Amino acid sequence: MKYAIIIVRLLLGLVFVVFGSNAFLHFIPMPPMQGQAGAFIGALITSGYIYPIAILQVVGGLLLLIGCFVPLGLTLLGPVIANIMLYHILLDQNGLPMACVISVLALFLLWAHRDRFPAIFQP
Repeated sequence: MKYAIIIVRLLLGLVFVVFGSNAFLHFIPMPPMQGQAGAFIGALITSGYIYPIAILQVVGGLLLLIGCFVPLGLTLLGPVIANIMLYHILLDQNGLPMACVISVLALFLLWAHRDRFPAIFQP
């Protein structure tokens, strides 16, 4: 179980560091988006709102990679993951399988570190 936690933590951390960094460095090309999904992403980019989200992704991912502050990393990434899921459920279903995998990995880490979150796991 210890190795599974480490693998999931590193994998999730890498995903968020890479994709969060892409908002600044543009090393992964994005095809043009159409419809409501394109309008939503366009509004995030035009308003500059995408940059604080990307910073949260990079910082949260780095905290997972470092390993000392996994609960803090999960706390920062929780709202980002919720928005990723909602985006893919409501606007662009193409990325829904990957969003579900990310959510399951994050929930697994949350469960593995449940002793650090006593207030949310007790009635």
